Amino acid sequence: MTSRDTAERTGGRWIAHWDPEDRDFWEASGRRIARRNLWASILAEHLGFSVWSIWSVLTLFMVPETGFDFTPAQKFLLVSVVTLVGAVLRVPYTLAVPAFGGRNWTLVSVAALVLPTVVAALLVQRPDTPFWLFLLLAATAGLGGGNFSSSMANINAFFPEREKGLALGLNAGGGNIGVPVVQLAGLAVIAALGPDGGALLAAGYIPLLAVAAWVSWTRMDNLAGARADAGAQAAAAKDRDFWIMSLLYIGTFGSFIGFSFAFGLLLQNQFGRTPLEAAAVTFLGPLIGSLIRPLGGWLADRFGGARVTLAAFAAMAAGTALILAASAVGSLAPFTAAFIALFVLTGIGNGSTYKMIPSIYAARAADLAASGTPRAEAEARFRRISGAALGLVGAVGALGGVAINLVFRQSFETTGGATPAYAAFLGFYLLCAALTWAVYLRRPRTAPASPAAAEAGAR
Repeated sequence: MTSRDTAERTGGRWIAHWDPEDRDFWEASGRRIARRNLWASILAEHLGFSVWSIWSVLTLFMVPETGFDFTPAQKFLLVSVVTLVGAVLRVPYTLAVPAFGGRNWTLVSVAALVLPTVVAALLVQRPDTPFWLFLLLAATAGLGGGNFSSSMANINAFFPEREKGLALGLNAGGGNIGVPVVQLAGLAVIAALGPDGGALLAAGYIPLLAVAAWVSWTRMDNLAGARADAGAQAAAAKDRDFWIMSLLYIGTFGSFIGFSFAFGLLLQNQFGRTPLEAAAVTFLGPLIGSLIRPLGGWLADRFGGARVTLAAFAAMAAGTALILAASAVGSLAPFTAAFIALFVLTGIGNGSTYKMIPSIYAARAADLAASGTPRAEAEARFRRISGAALGLVGAVGALGGVAINLVFRQSFETTGGATPAYAAFLGFYLLCAALTWAVYLRRPRTAPASPAAAEAGAR
């Protein structure tokens, strides 16, 4: 089957039959088609993350020299609202792919990003804008945050179970890297034009969005077998594993996106860095964390998602303790090094936790089949829930980014510093490590109701 072998429907190309678990089909044509859709999806998701996180850079431009007098608490609230909109949109975006087709929805979601780029270009030059209106308009950048869930749900349908870890890791990592890329672009603009160049940074994304729309239109396909399934989302929301994995993803991805938005502001407010000095460092953590996310998926494929996730959380707790110590003595170098290490660990944890989700539901399907349910029926049932869970976990996990910036806001507002926030994050990472061990690694003395699901992450 080639991309031409589709049943034409209004709005684009549709592949009528798709069975990646059939090895003959996969080797003959499936892999090539899936990879083509994967690379186009990565480009669109990459720009979505860049637009979503553009205010993490533009807040660095909002200094007295450009007419702004926003407090640190106001800036943290601003990036929190942008993060919140992106997180909430991930739920309907998950349903959009089966409803409209992966290719069609990617095209629409990319085109929609023109709005927040234009808004950003205008607002960063208008310090006289009332703060409430600033919040409302800047929140449109949250449109970029929804792209992750639709992209991951789409790519999940294209690849077989045995290759999902690497494919989802590449897709997510390529999207995540949009955060450091926009921050690096912001550094270049500040270095060349100073704090007055923020509008150019935002406007520069408009032609890139046009390119991504063209690539989506010409290189992607819709899968006719995918259907909008609100029932699967409802079933996932009632499932214990869904809520556990959501909490773990809050710890990994929520930390990644939350710290990506906050890092530059912390350098400015804790250590008095200028916009140029902050921008010169801010991009490093998200860049390394994004690049290493596929490694987290690969390690999970090789050693088991729960083992990798447990190690990541334990190390994140240790890194946060180092940040606390460096903050207490006001030492910039160890603070920066520990923060970048934390980004690395969130990237690994992002890949491993996301790999755990399809593994857990595949194992539960095996349990159901072993109890007498026809295997095809069991696999179809849990494949539906797994696909829905991937999108919903991404939505809940993004709320962690909101929480991180709200915690920072409250910490600065009440104490003038970030120490209470770091202490709270340390406790949360220890909780996530304990939960990972207790649910997916600990071997109980009595057999659990679903032994395969209880050990799926480890396997």
